[in-house]
Amino acid sequence: MVKKILIIDDEKNIRNTLSQCLKGEAYEVKTAVNGEDGVGKFQEDNYNLVLLDMKMPGMDGIETLGKLKEINPKADVIMITAYGTIETAVESMKLGACDYLRKPFSPSEIREIVERVLDRQGLDEEDLDDFNSYVEFAKACINERKYDKAAKYLKEAISIEATKPEPFNLLGVLLEIEGKVNEAQKQYRAALALDPTYKPAQDNLERTGKFDYSMHGMNLGEEKEAKNESEEEGE
Repeated sequence: MVKKILIIDDEKNIRNTLSQCLKGEAYEVKTAVNGEDGVGKFQEDNYNLVLLDMKMPGMDGIETLGKLKEINPKADVIMITAYGTIETAVESMKLGACDYLRKPFSPSEIREIVERVLDRQGLDEEDLDDFNSYVEFAKACINERKYDKAAKYLKEAISIEATKPEPFNLLGVLLEIEGKVNEAQKQYRAALALDPTYKPAQDNLERTGKFDYSMHGMNLGEEKEAKNESEEEGE
């Protein structure tokens, strides 16, 4: 069955780049030029995945995400951001979006994150049996705003493989949403103890330690640094 993907971005070159990368992967891809256009097209069809730009004129990414979730609370949405840290990420996570694609991105990064999110949709709770499946299922729970369940499966992932930083960082983010900043910092420190170079935990620990603490800019865990490879503009 062909997977349907909707791209919502006000930049033509980004829409074209994403479309060109995905159309050769047996996906049916449609595009929208802004939030209003995207919400309208989302209402007209059943999409398996939405790629949504965070920063758009008029209806921005957060407002658009909220409207998409009103239409389909289980919709999977990848947020596109150009920022070094993820702006307004706490708001997007509260709405059920925990996957990010950072500009500039390579074709392989686009295909990898899309494949990972679509594969996650087929995960069965009864069949979870390794670290990656537990982490991905936890993200699926976040998508449905089932935060307690997400925390449970992140802890299961840690019990299987306690040397990887990602689940500790995500647990910290969940604790921040609950307002437990000190406990969140412990999770970020645990992640950094395992990997001192893990950028998401670095960002989160630095941000939560500031005098003017804010959840603005929370980093949910796209650990890959932006690559120098840039995409050519589409026709």
